[in-house]
Amino acid sequence: MNISEVGKRAGLPAKTIRYYEEIGLITPQRDANGYRAFRDSDVHKLAFLARARALGFPIEDCRTLLALYQDETRASSDVKRVALEHLTQIDDKIAQLRGMRDTLAHLVEACHGDNRPDCPILSDLADEG
Repeated sequence: MNISEVGKRAGLPAKTIRYYEEIGLITPQRDANGYRAFRDSDVHKLAFLARARALGFPIEDCRTLLALYQDETRASSDVKRVALEHLTQIDDKIAQLRGMRDTLAHLVEACHGDNRPDCPILSDLADEG
């Protein structure tokens, strides 16, 4: 299979596939003319990576998960550890976003939004109190 067909099947753009090859996540075979020759197993790996990335796993976690997936002697506890660490990071980010939202909602509520020049939003951004 060529890169465009693999991209369609895996749901990834060719640029991403080339990047994954460049960083060693996949290693497609090469034809005599040097073109990539993807196998079904490559498509499966790429779809796996696409799903992991859609869940927000960073590249290095994807590398770890892919290695665990390919290791038939893996312990599911190793997989769970990676997923739990990522879940904790997601929860932390959600908490940060909620805090940002609450602060901004308070500032928007405090702003009169009229023709007067004073604005609590700008004052807060300028740290004027």
